[in-house]
Amino acid sequence: MKIIINVDENINETEIMINCNQLTSDVENIIATLRILNQQMLVMRDGENCLLDVSRISYIEALERKTFVYTEDAIYESKLKLYEMEERLCQSGFFRVSKSCLVHLKFIKSIKNDVERKLRLTMKNGEQIMVSRQYAEEMKKRLGVI
Repeated sequence: MKIIINVDENINETEIMINCNQLTSDVENIIATLRILNQQMLVMRDGENCLLDVSRISYIEALERKTFVYTEDAIYESKLKLYEMEERLCQSGFFRVSKSCLVHLKFIKSIKNDVERKLRLTMKNGEQIMVSRQYAEEMKKRLGVI
């Protein structure tokens, strides 16, 4: 891979162009990373609205008709439904692992086979999340395990 950077003070807006002979998983990862750089989401914490950088979110969980957004150091609440979050974030490195949870792939530390064809994810902060059978095979493909 060759990287070319052109610094020109006359350029008004940063432009990124990717030239490739085929769309590989490496290229898709680069695109996903670029998409989340400036993406923010409105969330609430302690009754206060906050703008949260999507790149800080490790996973999102729906519990008791509420949607919770987890970073490595805090928990927020969102007014969006989980399926709305999935629509917005699926191109930014997030993956549905169960009916009630989305994970940010870059925060996965390890993956382990569990009972009944489920998977157990260990996140970088040590939390463990189960991937249901319905999503396990696709998760393995997405992570390049199979």
